[in-house]
Amino acid sequence: MLSVDSLTLHYGASQILHGVSLTARPGAVTAVMGTNGVGKTSLLKAIAGRHPYSDGRISLDGRELPHLSAAQAAQSGIAYVPQGREIFPLLTVTENLQTGFACLPKSDHTIPPRIYELFPVLEQMRDRRGGDLSGGQQQQLAIARALIARPRVLLLDEPTEGIQPNIIKQIGTVIGLLRDEGEIAIVLVEQFFDFAYDLADDLVVLNRGEVRLSEPAATVERERLLREVSI
Repeated sequence: MLSVDSLTLHYGASQILHGVSLTARPGAVTAVMGTNGVGKTSLLKAIAGRHPYSDGRISLDGRELPHLSAAQAAQSGIAYVPQGREIFPLLTVTENLQTGFACLPKSDHTIPPRIYELFPVLEQMRDRRGGDLSGGQQQQLAIARALIARPRVLLLDEPTEGIQPNIIKQIGTVIGLLRDEGEIAIVLVEQFFDFAYDLADDLVVLNRGEVRLSEPAATVERERLLREVSI
């Protein structure tokens, strides 16, 4: 289990997160929701070691992970799929996937067949450069690259942004499959309300850098959640 306890984060003199806490369970999707600018991406960056946090604790299976760098977070089992995908445009699909080997022992430097089962288009296009893929295909590549590292926690930041509807459906199916396998804790930041609501097992709503709601999704009616995320 991933546990975030009383996390605070600053950008210079501006405080972005104010004591944010959440947990993410293996075999569950924890959806972090809220309007733009409430600190959702900052929270994921802090967990992934992409931005230092000011105070609080991040733990995995009860072991504190103190102020990790991005490389240390990845080696601890935390995989991050950033907003905007950040694939390498001049590398081929295969080469992009191979960058996920950095966290693994050399004996594990192979692309599991499961990756191509989840994302068949990547097998068809494995010799094509990442920059030549459509936005939806690049998003699938970014998720697949994160899975190469065999993560225990998968952080997804706006995976539907700028993606065509048929690819959104495919990505939702993949997230559901990963959840149902029960091995990965998934933290999903998402503005597409119905996508997040349909996948969520647990809900966290942020407002101005603070947790406004934190409940199992089954206890939160759709209309109530809409009100909470619109404030």
